[in-house]
Amino acid sequence: MFNIMGKRKVAIIDTHPIVLGGLTQIINHEADLTVCAEITDFAAALPAVTASRPDIVIIDISDKEAGHGIDLVKAVASAHPDTPVIVLSMRNESFYAEIAFRAGAKGYISMSESPCQIIAAVRKVLDNCIHVSETMATDIISRLAGNSKSGQDGMTMYGFTDRELEVFLHIGQGLTVRQIAEKFHRSVKTIEAHREHIKKKLKLGNTTELLRHAVQWVEYQRSAT
Repeated sequence: MFNIMGKRKVAIIDTHPIVLGGLTQIINHEADLTVCAEITDFAAALPAVTASRPDIVIIDISDKEAGHGIDLVKAVASAHPDTPVIVLSMRNESFYAEIAFRAGAKGYISMSESPCQIIAAVRKVLDNCIHVSETMATDIISRLAGNSKSGQDGMTMYGFTDRELEVFLHIGQGLTVRQIAEKFHRSVKTIEAHREHIKKKLKLGNTTELLRHAVQWVEYQRSAT
């Protein structure tokens, strides 16, 4: 859908005003693109997208309070299946990209990418293509190839030990540290140490964030089978 100026319309959902403003400037600088909605509230995002009728939606999932971010990707993709979604994230890792694509995203870009790369990603997705960085694509393909040979879920590609992988999956299934300790006949301190190692390897800031990502990973695994 083009507006009267012949530009493709972009809606941006971002809880960070500075990032939102920067993205808006980058996009509005392009002759063929225009920002039709700047949305800072996840709760109001879906109605705002519906009202603004964009050609593409960019959703920043970097907010630590927003496991809601992936949920919003699912909601927008479900309500507007013909409107592609690009996920913007501080995390340049295929782990998060896979979850985003499973939720319905058509593109995944890192905040470390240049304005030119971001614009190229927007145009690529508008042309009905999937976008992910070359490095991340290689990682995803390598993991999938490894999975097909080993039958494992690929989490060890992130440097997880077997025990850390088991702890991560049990966290995602809702078990407490004490319950996991009892299951493996280990001390609570040992399981807490595994949990801290997992947080560091996934570059997560706190236990709440770890829980959210573990739950999302378990859901991802279930939906993939």
